[in-house]
Amino acid sequence: MKIHRIRMTHNLLLNYGLYQKMRIYTHQKATAEEMTQFHSDEYIRFLQCILPDNMKKYNKEMQKFNLGDDCPVFDGLYEFSQLSAGGSVAAAIQLNRHSTDICINWAGGLHHAKKSEASGFCYVNDIVLAILELLKYHQRVLYIDIDVHHGDGVEEAFYITDRVMTVSFHKYGNYFPGTGELTDIGAGKGKYYAVNIPLGDGMDDDSYESIFVPIITKVMETFQPSAIVLQCGADSLTGDRLGCFNLTIKGHGKCVEFVKRYGVPILMVGGGGYTTQNVSRCWTYETAVALGVEISNELPYNDYFEYFLPDSKLHISPSKMKNTNSTKYLEKIKNRIFENLRMLPHAPGVQVQAIPEDGIHSESEDEDIVNPDERNPQSITDKQITPDNEFSDSEDEGMAPRVGDGGRKDNRYSHCFIFPIIIFHVGI
Repeated sequence: MKIHRIRMTHNLLLNYGLYQKMRIYTHQKATAEEMTQFHSDEYIRFLQCILPDNMKKYNKEMQKFNLGDDCPVFDGLYEFSQLSAGGSVAAAIQLNRHSTDICINWAGGLHHAKKSEASGFCYVNDIVLAILELLKYHQRVLYIDIDVHHGDGVEEAFYITDRVMTVSFHKYGNYFPGTGELTDIGAGKGKYYAVNIPLGDGMDDDSYESIFVPIITKVMETFQPSAIVLQCGADSLTGDRLGCFNLTIKGHGKCVEFVKRYGVPILMVGGGGYTTQNVSRCWTYETAVALGVEISNELPYNDYFEYFLPDSKLHISPSKMKNTNSTKYLEKIKNRIFENLRMLPHAPGVQVQAIPEDGIHSESEDEDIVNPDERNPQSITDKQITPDNEFSDSEDEGMAPRVGDGGRKDNRYSHCFIFPIIIFHVGI
């Protein structure tokens, strides 16, 4: 889970030239106030003050908030949480403003964090915060989780509401976090709005597609969301150090491709993934899928080229791992979920109410009031889009231009993609 895997992903995106088809949005850090839209005040205050050198002082609090072991304290912990959460919330705001069709934050996807507790390498639940932002403008939001682990933190947050449907495909049975049974379906007003697909070891591409496509098809028909959050945890890939599935990058990417076909605004986030070279391969490929472009199987030369040796290919082959998910078992799960979905009212409505302010406030100036005879400040320069033929791959100009909230739209982009990827150095 070190930030190194995000740097590797970002570097591959640059060297494949994918950044030329995207808008790069530099967002603000999420404030404590913004993070307490979901998390408790006490928990966020604790994350602000905890440091590796004062852990003994906060021993009781560490136990209370589940820090240590799977959730270690490291330098930059709070700043990392601010950036991860800020990226997903800012992406949700851009979707709400119709500035783009698809937003990507590969540094997000921390789906285990609870209201007052860290869990499974996750400290602040950027997904819940982003969904809360989307709900300001969207009546119904669909959350899809293809991480090998159950998306328990997100499910728990929306377990009793009918405005968010959570759908999680995950390994179940003596496996972290130990939740996500087929019978976990939500409660109260949210009954049947939690959908869990518990799977066994060795899940391969064909079996995954055979259950993902029909379930998501039925969910879309029944729930009719106007926004989707897709958690693309890469620990469901074959060969992951903690995972136990046998998916290839193409099989994983088919989920993104299928969801994209519906033409609904999508926020894509990262998540788990513990074989770093495969994580960066996967998220680079899925960025290309989101963009609708094909990229070569031959990896371009990049700053981390030695990590991909000896084959230096984008795609990976499945192992000979046995698939313990029989066709009969998958059909049983699918039929049970279809029965539950039939219990739902068709596309539940929401009472009209005033729309709250956006979660993260922009301090940028209005481009129209800037004096054209004066040099533009950086806040305006960041908004400008450079035409395709003006990109340079030189060392000084290798980064994509940044676009702020009021950025000029360019007709060359049928879709505008925001990639609030976070690049900074922390050590875990």
